Amino acid sequence: MSLYEKIPQPMLSESTRIDLRARESYHVLKIISEFVESGEELQAIQPAVSIFGSARTHPDDPMYQKCEHIARLLSDGGFSVLSGGGPGMMEAANKGAYYGKSPSVGLNIVLPHEQKPNDYQDLSVKFHHFFPRKVMFVKHAIAFVGMPGGIGTLDELFESLTLVQTGKIKRIPIILCGSYFWSGLLDWMRNVLVAEKVISPGDMDLVQIVDEPEEIVRIIFQHYETSGMNQNELTYQQQLSL
Repeated sequence: MSLYEKIPQPMLSESTRIDLRARESYHVLKIISEFVESGEELQAIQPAVSIFGSARTHPDDPMYQKCEHIARLLSDGGFSVLSGGGPGMMEAANKGAYYGKSPSVGLNIVLPHEQKPNDYQDLSVKFHHFFPRKVMFVKHAIAFVGMPGGIGTLDELFESLTLVQTGKIKRIPIILCGSYFWSGLLDWMRNVLVAEKVISPGDMDLVQIVDEPEEIVRIIFQHYETSGMNQNELTYQQQLSL
């Protein structure tokens, strides 16, 4: 008996199955088109830094203002700033970069709630699927900055850590801003994940907490100047393997 015969098949007519296969093929083509279109639009923005954070942070929050300051320093220093393009910390990142010297870029995702494009984007790229959007955050960034955020921010943080840990991308700074917010998570990783030997002690060196905007920018500048981040064959091959 073949594997196909062992898997229960839904009671669908042949025409319905053909229709479903056609829809699935169209869905795959839509994802491919998002890769192609966004890749072409983002070619000119490097070097860039991706900033992640909550969509729910209000402009009067001190961390919103700190995020805006970080983005402005990066933009004035020659780095484009990538954010998710929505409200909250994403808006703060785009706003700081928008009033700086380098492009403010929003990688917007179409969602049923929380995601309305902010007004501070020199380049706005729209995605319907998380997959190509997450790849573009990584492919075009020479550093990641994580501001306080929820499930989406944690997803982006651990996606970045996974890619660096597994060697899918070059090692780049992964910086978390906000000791009060992130210290507990790193303590848990150290006291539980390392203790249980599900990660190596050295994996904790892949991420750092830094509270001062000027120090965050200094770390990113130092990495850019000393790591040879110019595109080469190895980097290109790594990006194809994301």
